[in-house]
Amino acid sequence: MGRLYDIYSSPLSQVSLLGFVCLCCPGMFNALSGLGAGGLMASDITLTNTANSVLYALFAVVGFVGGSVTNKLGLRPTLTIGSAGYALYASSLWVYDTKQVSGYVIASGAILGCCAGLLWAAQGAVMMSYPEEKNKGKYVAVFWGLFNIGGILGSVITLGMNLENRGGSVNTGTYVAFVVIMIIGIFLTLTMLPPSKVIRGDGTRVVVAKATHWSDELKGALNVWKEWRMVALIPAFLASNWFYAYQFHVNALYFDAVTRALNSTMYWTFQIIGSLLVGLFLDYQGLSRRARGLICGGVLFLIMMGVWAGGFAFQLTFDRDYADPVNWTSSSFGGPFALYLIYGMTDAMYQSYMYWLMGAMSNDTSLLARYAGFYKAMQSAGSAISFGIDSAGVPLRWACLISWLLLFISFPLIVMVANQIKQTNIEEDDSAAVEDRPYDESEKIQEKATA
Repeated sequence: MGRLYDIYSSPLSQVSLLGFVCLCCPGMFNALSGLGAGGLMASDITLTNTANSVLYALFAVVGFVGGSVTNKLGLRPTLTIGSAGYALYASSLWVYDTKQVSGYVIASGAILGCCAGLLWAAQGAVMMSYPEEKNKGKYVAVFWGLFNIGGILGSVITLGMNLENRGGSVNTGTYVAFVVIMIIGIFLTLTMLPPSKVIRGDGTRVVVAKATHWSDELKGALNVWKEWRMVALIPAFLASNWFYAYQFHVNALYFDAVTRALNSTMYWTFQIIGSLLVGLFLDYQGLSRRARGLICGGVLFLIMMGVWAGGFAFQLTFDRDYADPVNWTSSSFGGPFALYLIYGMTDAMYQSYMYWLMGAMSNDTSLLARYAGFYKAMQSAGSAISFGIDSAGVPLRWACLISWLLLFISFPLIVMVANQIKQTNIEEDDSAAVEDRPYDESEKIQEKATA
């Protein structure tokens, strides 16, 4: 049992378990969102956009204090509370599909916004603080891969259950399957270890600050605004989910139900590929950490500008009044399909890079929880605005152009932050000197006896 416990208490096992939690909850939510209109009829897209606007607005508000709540409640309770909102939201689409109760969809979106703000603050703290510095990129890739398997699984379920469905919405059984998987995710959070019991491969502990009073935690959340690097990354944070409203609308409008499911499956598959490519490069030890950050940022800029230029050219060929959904058997399917896959890959590359940048700023779990909450708050504010723009009926070519320009603006500021990356933060973490010390064997034996 001792060897098994050592494996289970390792950062890799705990980040992987977190990945499975997010596979079941936000991963399946992404599969629903990626279908466009939550899998409902394209005519219902205004309802789902309204729910998403409320969801992301509250996500943004709660995200600002999500790190403080995480530090006060602890990682495991925060993850459990946060994951519950996803099952509630999926159940609302199920109810709407059978009873057309639109109020439940909007209310559950609001509740999910609050829950998601907590879950992602805790998630970011785990993913960025548990690994050793040399492994932070790979751990982001491991998490991102597992998380996006949720999107793939959800899309495959949808595809398999709707192969003969030529209508505009998925069948009711699809929502039942999603709710069941999300409930499994809630229970998985209960199996995670507290940070104090996680031991790295070099024998050091995860840095865990003692819980402070609520007022001190809120002051800590406000102090994030004094960190110039986080403020400089605000345009990047806003941009990182801004384009979802546009991309998912295109998927809902341009393709029929079964083809939307195929597109969504491959969108999340290419997310895994993108995250792995970025994560492996960012942990390459043949270059300094600063050089890796700058090179990755430059390559990402070139790739994303090219992709969005192509996307804008495609968008000029149709708009909201498009009324001839494409099936995968159509001759016009290939090009838009390939573009949608590359959208997914570059999304993962961009977000994985954001997490790596924040992880390069500190190793402290409490501080990184606040950073993660701030990131998700800004990201969600961008999503709320973009879904609101989409609900207002703004032409898709303008939605595409706004997404592209916001990404363009973010990169000079990203380079400023990447240029300040230090080779290590270990010497600067005062708490690490105390909390991040190696275990001796007697401590390990005592931990196992009380586990």
